[in-house]
Amino acid sequence: MTNRGLCWASRSGLLKGRATIPAVLLAVMLLPGIVRAQDPQLRFGSDVPREVEQIYDKGLKWLAENQSSSGNWDTGDAGPGVAGMCVMAFLASGEDPNFGPYRDNIRAAVRSIILSQSAETGFFASNMGHGSMYQHGFACLGMAEVYGVLDEETLWDASVEVKDRRTIGQSLELAVRASVTSQKNNEWNAWRYSPEATDADTSVSGAVLMGLLAARNAGIRVPDESVDKALEYFRSMTTNRGEVGYSGIGGGGSANLKAIAALVYSIGRRKDLKEYQAVLGQLTVNLEHQEYSYPEYFRYYTAQALFQGDFEAWQKWNRRTAKELKELQGDDGSFQSQHGAAYGTAMSLLAMALNYRFLPIYER
Repeated sequence: MTNRGLCWASRSGLLKGRATIPAVLLAVMLLPGIVRAQDPQLRFGSDVPREVEQIYDKGLKWLAENQSSSGNWDTGDAGPGVAGMCVMAFLASGEDPNFGPYRDNIRAAVRSIILSQSAETGFFASNMGHGSMYQHGFACLGMAEVYGVLDEETLWDASVEVKDRRTIGQSLELAVRASVTSQKNNEWNAWRYSPEATDADTSVSGAVLMGLLAARNAGIRVPDESVDKALEYFRSMTTNRGEVGYSGIGGGGSANLKAIAALVYSIGRRKDLKEYQAVLGQLTVNLEHQEYSYPEYFRYYTAQALFQGDFEAWQKWNRRTAKELKELQGDDGSFQSQHGAAYGTAMSLLAMALNYRFLPIYER
């Protein structure tokens, strides 16, 4: 077992120029003694369980071996969003995007994401049709997490025309502009399947909003108004009991939506809201819940929502989920899903990623 989490500060703080250490010191000064005692484990993690490392190592090997020559993954719902989640899966356990064994895989995936983006609109294109905004949101999230840690001097070669090349920062700025433009044209101040949609739902909106929050966390300018209005949309969809509607308040909701809402409230710095406390309570009251509709999606969001809101609850859930994923993982290291093995594998690995604490978006 290793304690890879201790490198987290150097990746997200020193490499990205963030004031990680002062933030920790401030927390130590302000929080009660019992919280101070827990903070090092919460922030940096303890030894990563052996079964988690085994799951992760097998999963990354499968992703590397099944990446297409274009840098994407052609199993199931391929697209920039899936590539973005795969990039995050590599980075989440501390793989070095510049010198590590998966260096070429990460760079190829980043190139494929950038090349999928429209220079005019800033949207990351998708072959999923109505699911394009999911792909856009997850691609933006993946690009925000790799921004600042990948040395781009050798990202492009002569095979790609100069006009098609852009930096990760330039790509992120375009993607943020596209998301904000889509939101402004939406009467709900949120998002739906297509960029031009005038209706909205909390699932797509969660994917796009997390992309914006990650971009802001990485230092890209994101209008406060955009984040505020999106969070207000989530408030309008949340009841006092903590039920979260899909496209109508309190109706058609699922555990997936509760986890998404809890996460965006916390990352959006709205933990003071009564809606947040109600939603978090719904998640922690039943840690044994099994979601049969999009289970990979559920595990991915629940891991982050619980970690952000209730560390002890996350620890309990994490132990049970690690055993569950060990049983679900194929002999080849993949996780099958209704959206394909690449999606299933990346999302399942990311459900375990908080054991490592490397990605900046997981900062608590």
